[in-house]
Parts: sequence; structure tokens; C-alpha cells
Amino acid sequence: MSPSSDDQGMRLQRSSRDTAALIPRLTAWLATQLPGGADPVLTLGSGIDSNGMSAETLTLTLNWQDDGAARTAELIARVAPAPGDFPVYEHYDLPGQAEVMRIVAAATDVEVPRVRFLEPTGAVLGTPFLLMDRVEGLVPPDVMPYTFGGNWLFDAEPEQQLRVQESTVETLAKLHAIPDAANTFGFLDPEYAGASVLERNLNRARAWYEFSVRDTGPSPLVERILTWLGANLPEPGSYDTVLSWGDARLGNCMYRDFEPVAVLDWEMATIGPRELDVAWITFGHRVFHGIAQNFGFPGMPDFMREEQVRASYARCAGVELADLTWYTMFAALNYAVVFLRAGGRQIHFGEMERPADIEVLLHHRAIVEELLAELGA
Repeated sequence: MSPSSDDQGMRLQRSSRDTAALIPRLTAWLATQLPGGADPVLTLGSGIDSNGMSAETLTLTLNWQDDGAARTAELIARVAPAPGDFPVYEHYDLPGQAEVMRIVAAATDVEVPRVRFLEPTGAVLGTPFLLMDRVEGLVPPDVMPYTFGGNWLFDAEPEQQLRVQESTVETLAKLHAIPDAANTFGFLDPEYAGASVLERNLNRARAWYEFSVRDTGPSPLVERILTWLGANLPEPGSYDTVLSWGDARLGNCMYRDFEPVAVLDWEMATIGPRELDVAWITFGHRVFHGIAQNFGFPGMPDFMREEQVRASYARCAGVELADLTWYTMFAALNYAVVFLRAGGRQIHFGEMERPADIEVLLHHRAIVEELLAELGA
């Protein structure tokens, strides 16, 4: 019997909103965005609860009239969470995400969903939202993690898994090849203190952690990571500045025939070293593999290994990556904040009791402790 999220108690509530009540407001707003006489009709599908935890994601079908002809569009709504619903991020920049997707679509052949509508003010639903085209494909699940088994990626043949790995790395290389990223995506440069773009990214992550601990309390383990990262910051001349997807995970890609057909979720997009994304995608798999092992499953030990990914990236990008140690620890920091916020949300919605030791929420705790021990930190 394959594991299910209900069996393991890992289905996550993201919102206290009545999603059905959103439809009349969305429909009325769409009538103001479409040409006169469109008479939009919006039908709510299901939410998406096997991936992501930062925003509400709804599936919608839009029917309308266009100069007398009936039109239909299958859409995805991304709705920023209400402040009272324990948001993962302190700030949600949906206009920035939409602009990143627009530029990526124009500058590369990387597939990103087309954004059809953007409401940035929150006046319609209480928080900003965007509506984008729905893409057909498969996504490696986060809940339960794909490493647990019982899903298309885990059950694929080794050569198919390798195709997923290689094609995803190629996608990263294409994103990183967009020229003059520092200017093209200058709006993504974190607005935090720092003499370099990497230091500004570190200070953004530090501020995110400080936002988190207002609710969960501090984590000595996370603060050890922060201390080490600050003391070992790579010099600006040691890296290129590229577009960084930010949350470069398999679960943020949609696949068809084991190759990406949509790159999703740009909430953490930034500019910085190419090593940020490469370390993130390898560390993310290591975390999911470790969680699977903690539950007694074999996981996927031969998939997304760092040495394989580095070699694939060098072939695709024509660039040899720097040592990934700092960037792996930076990924560990950001994963820690995600876990603190996600666990805090479960406590907020009554899905779990508040643990005496808040670091129980850090599902990668053993991996982080091992890495810090190796570094003598």
C-alpha cells in the first residue's frame, strides 16, 4: 500500500477562507477586465494541496463571450494568504512574480504559465491574486514527498528519472543564461543592507527568520547557520550574477514525458550566484530523501546527487560551478524558515500541538547538524 498524506497526518491547511464565496467576487471583477458583453461565468475546481504551502492555489474554468463567440480558459488562481492565516512569507510581491514570468517567457524557451489577469491591491478578495493559464502535466508531490513512493516519479524507470534530472538542470542553465540579469531583473535585488547582492540575499533571509520567530520563538540551530554564513560569505568576484529562480525544486516544475513543461512558483526569485539554485535543488532532494528514510521508506538515494547535477550543469551551461558548501548551508537556512512557518501554521490551525522543542519542526535537523559538525560550526 502506498503512503498517503492522510495516513501520515501531513495534509496542510493553507487558508480559513470560504473558497466558494470567492467566485461571485472574482466573476464580477472579471466582467470589468474583459470586453463589454463578455458575461463571464467562473466555475471552481479543486484546490491544489499536494504541493506548495505559501499561497492558496485554486483551479478555475472561465467561460465568456468574445464578439459573439463562446470562449473557455482553464485557469489557476494564486491568492496571497490573509494576514490572519499565518503566511509563510512576510511580503508577497505578485506583480514582481508576474513580471519575472513575462520576461522569462520572452527571453527563453523555458515554459512558464501565461499570466492573464493580475489584481495587486487586495480590493477584490482581501489579498492580491493572479490568474494564469493552467498547464497540463505531472508534478512530483511535496505532500507526501515524492521520495515516499507511490507516485509517477518514484515509480519511473531509472532512465526516465535521469531524464527528469537532466532536463531540469538544463532548465536552470537556460534561466541563468538570460543576459544582463542584474539590470533586467534589477527589481528582484533584495532591498536590504549589504555590499554585495549575496549579502543582501543573506540579510533578506535573516529578516525572514526574524519574522518567523515572532510566532515560533528562536531556533539555536538556525542561528548557528546564520553565524556561519555571515562569517564565510563568498567574495563578490567569485560568482556571476544571474536570475535565480529561488525555489528551484522538482515540486515547482510540471512535467510531461519526463521533461519540464512549466516552471512554477517565483515567490523567492532573486538575482545572485548561479550556485544558489543548483545547491537548492540538490539540497531539497536530500531533505526529502531524509524525511522518507525517517518514516522507514527507502527514498531515492541515487537521484539528484550533487556530483551528477554539477556535471550536468557544466555540460548545459558551459560553466564550472564553485564549491557549493556555502550555498548548501544557505539552502538549509531557508528550508529551516519554511519548516518553522509551515509548522507554525499547523499549530495555528490546530492540526498539531505546539512542541516543547520548536526545532522538532525542522524536518532536516539531522542533516543540518551533520553539516555544521563537518564545518566545525
